[in-house]
Amino acid sequence: MMHGSPARSELRRIQENWLAKSERRVLQWLCARMPASITPDRLTAIGMIGATMVFGGYIASNLGHLWLLLSLAGYVVQWFGDSMDGSLARYRKIERPSYGYFIDHSCDGIGLSPYVTMNIAMVALAGYLLMSVHTFLAARVMGELRLSYLAMGPTELRLFLILLTIAMMAIEPGGDRIWTIPALDALVGFIGAALICLFIVQTLLVARTLARVDSNADR
Repeated sequence: MMHGSPARSELRRIQENWLAKSERRVLQWLCARMPASITPDRLTAIGMIGATMVFGGYIASNLGHLWLLLSLAGYVVQWFGDSMDGSLARYRKIERPSYGYFIDHSCDGIGLSPYVTMNIAMVALAGYLLMSVHTFLAARVMGELRLSYLAMGPTELRLFLILLTIAMMAIEPGGDRIWTIPALDALVGFIGAALICLFIVQTLLVARTLARVDSNADR
């Protein structure tokens, strides 16, 4: 382990999004009623199935907008599997930090559709990946696994994507323009740019914190 890196047992989860408390109550209620045959690994697999449904629905929407219903159902399945696997492991006190940390964050998926151009989708993807890299690096050097930023977390992101998908069903591909830019392209591009800016700000904040810690350690 690198000098100054936190031990895995010291990793603190920070989740301060708007729906965190309500979601935690729902997950605890579900954990208490989950059959013994349902394990965290099986829930992770369910989350992967949900992500595949989302991806498949977006791809199939090239054939017709009703295929987006598959993506909407996929978001619900993915939320259940992705949110419940770690919650159930902690509830049953059978956590496997390294395994769960890797699998949980490697199985999240993203879909493609004819409603957003590839260039714009890549901007949003770049912003998401940059924030993911920042989260994992901060967890390594600061011992904090931050799951929310600006009161927004994975659940709020899923809700946004669900609303975006519903909007896709109501708008023709390339329709409803803002100036000369398709509305959905403008929205997704704005979100991507916002994530990139957030990455820059958060990186500077973490760097300043680490510099202050190193300065105090040298005294």
